[in-house]
Amino acid sequence: MSTELYPNWIALQTIVRREIRRFTRIWPQTLLPPAITMALYFVIFGELIGSRIGDMDGFSYIEYIVPGLIMVSVITNSYSNVVSSFFSTKFQRNIEELLVSPVSPHVILTGFVIGGVCRGLAVGAIVTLLSMFFTRLQVHHLGLTVLVVAVTATIFSLGGFINAVFARNFDDISIVPTFILTPLTYLGGVFYSIHMLPSFWQTVSLANPILHMVNAFRFGILGVSDIRIGVAIGLMLLAVAVLYAVSIRLLVSGRGMRQ
Repeated sequence: MSTELYPNWIALQTIVRREIRRFTRIWPQTLLPPAITMALYFVIFGELIGSRIGDMDGFSYIEYIVPGLIMVSVITNSYSNVVSSFFSTKFQRNIEELLVSPVSPHVILTGFVIGGVCRGLAVGAIVTLLSMFFTRLQVHHLGLTVLVVAVTATIFSLGGFINAVFARNFDDISIVPTFILTPLTYLGGVFYSIHMLPSFWQTVSLANPILHMVNAFRFGILGVSDIRIGVAIGLMLLAVAVLYAVSIRLLVSGRGMRQ
C-alpha cells in the first residue's frame, strides 16, 4: 500500500471502529428501544388491528407491513446515528483536528456513513428476527433486498451528516426527524397501499421518496410493489450521488465546523 493511501486507510478503520463501538457500547439505548417499539407495532397493527383488516395485495396485513417497519427502523437509526455522532464531534471541537489532518475528506465522510449504515442494518436485522415470531418471511429477490436496504441506509446517513453540519445546538438535530422524516414515513406506504387512495393522492404520494424505498424493499421481500422498481432504484442512486457531493463540499469548505 502506498504511503499516501496508508494513513487514509488507518483513519478510515479508526473512524469506523469508533462509530461501531459508540452504538454497541450503549446498546440498551441504541439497539433495544427500536426493537421494542417495532415489536409493539407488530402486536398492535399486525395482530390486533391486522386481523380485522384482512388481506392486502394477496398477503396478510402483518406480512404486508413487516417490510415497511423494517425499513422504518433502518431509516431512523442510520440517520440518528450520524447526526448525533457528527454533531457531538463538532460540538466537542474534535472535528477541527480531523480537518487539519492529512486525512482525505472522503475518508472522514465515508467513516461516519459506514457507522450509520452499520447501526441501521444492525437494528434492521434485529427487527427482522423479531418479525419471524409474528409471521413468515420469504425473500423474493435477495440481491434487490440487500441493495435497497444498503442504499437507503446510506442515503439517510448522508442526510444525518448534512443535518449535523447545519445544526447549531442539540435541539436542531431533532427538527428534521420530527417534522420531516416522521410524516414522510407514515405517509410512505408503510401501513397501506397507495392504490387505496384516490388517484390525485396517489400521484401526490409519488413525490414522497420514502414511498419508493419502502415499496422497493417490499418488492424484494414479497414481490409486490405500488411503484416501478427501476425508477425507485434510479432515484435512490441519484440521491446518494447528490447527497454525497453536497456533504463533501460542506466538509471541504468547513462550513459550520471551523470556529
